[in-house]
Amino acid sequence: MFGEIKGLNEECGVFGIWGHPDAATLTYYGLHSLQHRGQEGTGIVTTDGERLNLHKGLGLVNDVYGPEDLQALDGNAAIGHVRYSTAGGGGYENVQPLLFRSQNGGLALAHNGNLVNANALKHQLEGQGSIFQTTSDTEVVAHLIKRSGYLSLKEKVKNALTMVKGAYAFLMMTENEMMVALDPHGLRPLSLGRLGEGYVVASETCAFDLIGAEYIRDVQPGELLTISDEGIESDRFSSQMSRAICSMEYIYFSRPDSNIENINVHTSRKNLGKKLANEAQVEADIVTGVPDSSISAAIGYAEESGIPYEMGLIKNRYVGRTFIQPSQELREQGVKMKLAPVRGVVEGKRVVIVDDSIVRGTTSRRIVKMLREAGAKEVHVRISAPPIISPCYYGIDTSNSGELIAAKMSVDEMCDEIGADTLSFLSIDGMTDAIGRDDESSACGQCLGCFTGSYPTEIYPDTVHPYEKV
Repeated sequence: MFGEIKGLNEECGVFGIWGHPDAATLTYYGLHSLQHRGQEGTGIVTTDGERLNLHKGLGLVNDVYGPEDLQALDGNAAIGHVRYSTAGGGGYENVQPLLFRSQNGGLALAHNGNLVNANALKHQLEGQGSIFQTTSDTEVVAHLIKRSGYLSLKEKVKNALTMVKGAYAFLMMTENEMMVALDPHGLRPLSLGRLGEGYVVASETCAFDLIGAEYIRDVQPGELLTISDEGIESDRFSSQMSRAICSMEYIYFSRPDSNIENINVHTSRKNLGKKLANEAQVEADIVTGVPDSSISAAIGYAEESGIPYEMGLIKNRYVGRTFIQPSQELREQGVKMKLAPVRGVVEGKRVVIVDDSIVRGTTSRRIVKMLREAGAKEVHVRISAPPIISPCYYGIDTSNSGELIAAKMSVDEMCDEIGADTLSFLSIDGMTDAIGRDDESSACGQCLGCFTGSYPTEIYPDTVHPYEKV
């Protein structure tokens, strides 16, 4: 994924396994398949039935774990995490899973999403004497569990989860069991699988494919699973509210080979491209996509429009992070190092460039400029999603409307700003129809907050950037 260039970043991915002697190694592979969801840090906690063991660090999965690290993580169960920091920022202390030890045993937590009332809860807990070791919203849940008056861990967890609001897919593990929970709206994807006699849980099904696990089903909104050597038990901590999975999981975040509630991501993106071709036709010579997440939509646009698909942009996969640059000129060079136009393909051609989003507009402007410098006669930009006009408070790094070009400009103004000949976005109805979720609600069971400004949960004032109004 193109985090620094494209302007959208997802918070993290989670993976858990119970009942396999190679739990740590399989978790390593599972996290590797989820690396696109976060590249800033990663951690694994295992249990040998008596003690929780942790290894974590800043960086990519390949950099943080060596053979000796995995060998030291004993046990037949593990949970793991890859992180992109939004709530709480970066830093080693915020790398998950977070591990807490007490006289009653240990508790490890890994979380995908963002809690919109974390600041309010943290203020309340600190007033009652809690001392926080991290700036992560995830730690709030650990304190709520510890302070609960219930006797059993399951009831403590259920009580804690009723107090938090927002998007969350939680994996929690003690020495003797693993718990899995999804928020009542199901804003984040979370799937359950089987590997031999053991169970596997992951943010995306591509992790199951890599380790040879069999997909069973998706975890349901408001569901709490308890997995132990005795088997698996399903319970509820909340009644299911209106389903609202993040639309951007289908459009951008998830890997094309993943399935979300039995819908293949690549297929949904192709359908988005086809619908876009029907809604925004243009005379052109070639269609190309922005690697990697837009390729599927570009193929769909080409198939539906009859305009041939060509590889007009190449991604350099051997370039490190380039977001720290001392000048605008070097920032521009950083983009060119990551993306390069294929002059022999685009020169003298009318080009349709398909992308999945425009956030701040800087990337689109640079891509259009590169294509023109490579000799493209016309550049028509087509976006396989509606305009992003509102921030996301559920774990996606679009912090305020002041940074969103679509919140400030009309489509024609955006077209002029990025230097394209024409610009079109997919409609909201076209998007929900193309993804094809089987849901009778008007939003088809998807969160449309970033496209409409209407959110499935309450948004707390202290979560909102000062620029915004609630």
